[in-house]
Amino acid sequence: MGTLLKPENTGLPAPPMRTQRPDPMPDPSHSDCRGVASVLSRVGDKWSVFVIMMLSDGPKRFNELKRMINGISQRMLTLTLRGLERDGLVTRTIFPTIPPRVDYELTDLGRGLQQPVKALGQWAIDHLAQIEGARTKFDQRNDG
Repeated sequence: MGTLLKPENTGLPAPPMRTQRPDPMPDPSHSDCRGVASVLSRVGDKWSVFVIMMLSDGPKRFNELKRMINGISQRMLTLTLRGLERDGLVTRTIFPTIPPRVDYELTDLGRGLQQPVKALGQWAIDHLAQIEGARTKFDQRNDG
C-alpha cells in the first residue's frame, strides 16, 4: 500500500526571501567560492608569487628562474610554471634551436597580477619586523 500524505503545519510563516548582497564578494555558501578559492590558492602560493615577480620584467628561461628564486626545487618550479600556464597566467614558448630554448612569459592576464603581487610583497617586506616580533611574543606566551 502507498503512504497517504496530508499537509500539516500549514500555518508556519514562509522563510524570509534572500536579498541581493550589496557587496561584490561571493556568498560563502555559494558554489562560486570553490572557483575563487582555487584561483586564490594558485596566485597566493608563495612560489607562484615569486615566479610572477621574476617574470614581471620580461621573459625568462627555466634555469634563469631557478637561479633567481632561492630555495625552489626543479620539480616545484616545473609544477608552478605548469599551473600558471594552465591558468592562463604564463605562456611557454619553445624555440627550435639546438638545444631547444624555452622561454616563460606573463600573459596579459598574468601582467594584471603584477601590481597586486608587488604590493603584497612590499607589504610583507615593510611589516616583516612587526610580524616577527608578534610571532616571538606569541610563542613566548604559549611556550611558558
